[in-house]
Amino acid sequence: MNILQALFFPPEQPGGVSSMVPYILERFQKLGWEMDLFSIPKRVRSKGSEEVSFQTFDYTQFSGNPLVDKYMQTYKDYIWWTRLRMSRSYDVIHAHHPIAALAMKHIYPDTPLVMTIHSSYESELMLNGKISEGGTEHRFLTSIYRELESKVDLIMTASESFRSYLAQHMDQPEKIKVIPNGFDEKRFKPIAHENAVPQLITVCRLVPAKGLDVLLRACAELKKRGCPFVLHIIGDGPVRNELEQLAQSLDLYDDIIFYGYMLHPEEFMPFFDVFVLPSRAEAFGSVFAEAALCWLALVGTNVGGISEQIQDGVNGLLVPVEDHDALADALEKVVSDPIFRHNLARAAWDKAKKAYSLQRVIAQLQKVYTNILPAAE
Repeated sequence: MNILQALFFPPEQPGGVSSMVPYILERFQKLGWEMDLFSIPKRVRSKGSEEVSFQTFDYTQFSGNPLVDKYMQTYKDYIWWTRLRMSRSYDVIHAHHPIAALAMKHIYPDTPLVMTIHSSYESELMLNGKISEGGTEHRFLTSIYRELESKVDLIMTASESFRSYLAQHMDQPEKIKVIPNGFDEKRFKPIAHENAVPQLITVCRLVPAKGLDVLLRACAELKKRGCPFVLHIIGDGPVRNELEQLAQSLDLYDDIIFYGYMLHPEEFMPFFDVFVLPSRAEAFGSVFAEAALCWLALVGTNVGGISEQIQDGVNGLLVPVEDHDALADALEKVVSDPIFRHNLARAAWDKAKKAYSLQRVIAQLQKVYTNILPAAE
C-alpha cells in the first residue's frame, strides 16, 4: 500500500502538524510502508486558473471578498502545483488541510481520501481580530466543512472538543474519528537541573489568539507579589512589537526574553521549569504535550484540547480564559513550591508518554488506511 501525506505548506514551523507528520512518515517507512509527503511551496502564487466548483454551496456568492478570493486562488494554485509535480498515483491520500483535501479530490476523484482537520482557521481569524462572526469570510470558511464532509471518505481530528466545534457545521459529526496527536519521545530529553530563579517558557506564534497579553499582565501581578521568575518567549508574529511595548509599560522588560522564531524549541525546553500558554482557543495544543515530554510543569487555559490534556491540580493547572489574576495565582503556586511543581511535571510526563505516543498514532492510522480501501470500494 502506498500512501500520500498531503500538507499545505512545507513542514517548517514547530508545533501542530509539523511536529507529527514527518515523524509519522519516517515510522511508516521503517515498517516497510510506501509513503510520500507533498506540499505547495510558499513561493507559488497566482499560478492556477483551472475552474473549480463545490457540491454543497456556490462559492461565487462570496466572490469579491479579498480573503475568499485569496483562498480560492490558493486552491487553484494547489491544483496547478499538484498536476505539475505529481507523477504517480496512490492507494490512499491523507490530507492535513482543507485546500490539500479539496485539491487532491479534484485531481484524484477515485482515490480514497482521509483528512485530519487540525484547527479552525475562522476561529483564529476572529480571535486575531481579522474577521467577524457571521460575516462573509466566516460564512465562507464554515461552509467548507460540509463540502469536505461530502467529498472525504473519513474525517479525523485531534480532540473531542474540536469534534464538538465541527458538529455545528456538519451533518454527521458522529462519523468524525478522534485521534489525538502523537510525538516521537526520542526527540525529548528531560534534563535534571536546579534553577535558582524559576524559569517560565512559552512557545507559540505571537498572535492575539495565544493570549500572551494576558500572560504579561499575570507576570506583572506575579512581580508585585515578590515572586522571582524569568519568562522566555519563543516565537514570532504580528503582535511582537505590541507585546514588547506592553512588557515595557508593565515594568517587565528586564524579566522577559523575546527569542523570536526557533526551529527546534524542544531542544531548549528541558532547561526550564514551567510551560505556560493562556490560549483563547486551541483545537489540541501540541506544544503542551511537547512541554510535558520535556518534564515541565504545565499551566494553561481551560479551553479546547488543553483541558483534555491537563487534569487541574494533577498534571498541570487550568485557569479561565482572559483571567490574568487567576493565571497569576496559578503561576505563584508553581513558582513558589518546587515540590508541587516537580510533582505536576512528573505527572504530565507520565500521561504524555502513555496518551500521546507516536506509536499509538501509527497503530491507529494503520487501521484507518487498511480499512478505508474496502470502505471506499
